[in-house]
Amino acid sequence: MLATDTDLATRWNQLRDEKPMLRIRDAAASLGVGEAELVALGTGRTATPLDGNWRAILNEMPRVGRVMCLTRNDDCVHERHGRFEEVDVGGDHGGVVLGPDIDLRLFLGQWKAGFAVREPLKDGERLSLQFFDAAGDAVHKIYATRETDRAAFDALIARHAAREKPALAFAPRAADPIDRPDGEIDVEGLRAAWRAMRDTHEFFGMLGKFKVGRVQALRLVGEELARELPPRALRGAMVAAAADRTPIMIFVGNRGCIQIHTGRIERLVETHGWFNILDPDFNLHLRDCAVARVFSVRKPTDDGVVTSIEGFDGRNRNVLLMFGERKPGKPELEPWRAIVARLEKQAAS
Repeated sequence: MLATDTDLATRWNQLRDEKPMLRIRDAAASLGVGEAELVALGTGRTATPLDGNWRAILNEMPRVGRVMCLTRNDDCVHERHGRFEEVDVGGDHGGVVLGPDIDLRLFLGQWKAGFAVREPLKDGERLSLQFFDAAGDAVHKIYATRETDRAAFDALIARHAAREKPALAFAPRAADPIDRPDGEIDVEGLRAAWRAMRDTHEFFGMLGKFKVGRVQALRLVGEELARELPPRALRGAMVAAAADRTPIMIFVGNRGCIQIHTGRIERLVETHGWFNILDPDFNLHLRDCAVARVFSVRKPTDDGVVTSIEGFDGRNRNVLLMFGERKPGKPELEPWRAIVARLEKQAAS
């Protein structure tokens, strides 16, 4: 172990003694390092570095059966149980998983390190694959469950264990981009392009074309297309969807992965500053106080208008997106539109 590793291990041990319940992500932030650097300290004991062939690992995941996938950003954690199905990871920079349970959008160019992690528990171990970006922040994790084929999972890890300990180097996360002044944005051109959209996937290209930030665009485009709501409207949309039993889609992502839940939500629980969905196959943990801005957004498509509720933190980074459940070729659910309309009416009163 290098001297710097020894120093980091000592500081982490001290922190764990002081705060035994502190999660590793928060410990890394407290110590001023990336989470991957703390995981890497366990190499040879609790952590096995992976060979970096993310494409092959993901394409082999259907063999291991049911797992729990976790994707998060600073303020929201998305956990979904299910099997990897319809895996389409054909290149080194991206891919999708389109199963009914595990639904992912993958940006593999951001994946810089990965480990198989075996965390000791009182009754065994918790086994996972953990993937990190260039800053050492976790982009995606896959956990074994009681329904996982552990032999298949162990075999996958053995196939993709790095033959030599990789030289890991992490850099601080890049600064968030700064929006251009509002006066430099072609607002009328933006509105025209927005109204002309035929697919929601055109949205990001449109923002790039007009060199406008996402929240900036939502502010400028006008209430016909985007309307600002109180921050608690994000929670309000979940409460309403649970009460009405309206199936929804919840997107949570970071630089390397977006994870999607589709279906009804039921058990909503608030605890210690987090607003939670605690259903058998889907858990969500939202740091409510971090949600600074919320918008209702309408995007035209060939299937009709698609409506979303979008939450952002104080630095205009997306925390969570919500839609009504929908499939290409089908119009949006009317009960979801009614939920959004109620939230807008409440905001206006």
